[in-house]
Amino acid sequence: MFNWFAFLTYAVITAATPGPNNIMSMINGGRLGFKGALPFNFGILAGFAAVMLICTAFCSTLTELIPAVKTPMLIAGAAYMLHLARATYKSDGVITEDHSRSGFYSGLILQFINPKIYIYCIMSMQAYILPFYTGEPCKLTLFALLLAFIGFVFTLCWSAFGSAFRLLFSRHTKSVNTIMALLLVYCAASLFGY
Repeated sequence: MFNWFAFLTYAVITAATPGPNNIMSMINGGRLGFKGALPFNFGILAGFAAVMLICTAFCSTLTELIPAVKTPMLIAGAAYMLHLARATYKSDGVITEDHSRSGFYSGLILQFINPKIYIYCIMSMQAYILPFYTGEPCKLTLFALLLAFIGFVFTLCWSAFGSAFRLLFSRHTKSVNTIMALLLVYCAASLFGY
């Protein structure tokens, strides 16, 4: 049975934690306001959806052609989640600014060079979705779009709360990082049925 809780926990934590999309959305929201940052965020959505669909097709094809890839991908994914948990726990919460361009095309192009979203999709597909929906292109497409939508929602949140997130992380860094790290450890363990 598909584990929606583990899948959504992983997807939300991954989408909510700082990465190129969220940091740039926060900066653009702080500089341009929520409305002014929307073109960049819609570029993120378009690029995110494209990358999710491409990664989903790749993972689905790879899983169907080489079923033995599942176990090594699960091990690599769990190791990566534990690495993220450790890095999140040890993070000091300092966010550096990058005043790059802020338009639609900047958001779109960022997706094709953003390693976080490739890992996000590959891990989601290999660990949670493909074991249940291999060979079902319509459902896989819907999952890819769901992943893109979840990511988009959090870029909007980071944009809307620009400096508030910075304040939250600076005041409660250890608590926030500990909770996120523990949830990532849970996600890693859930890959193996724990």
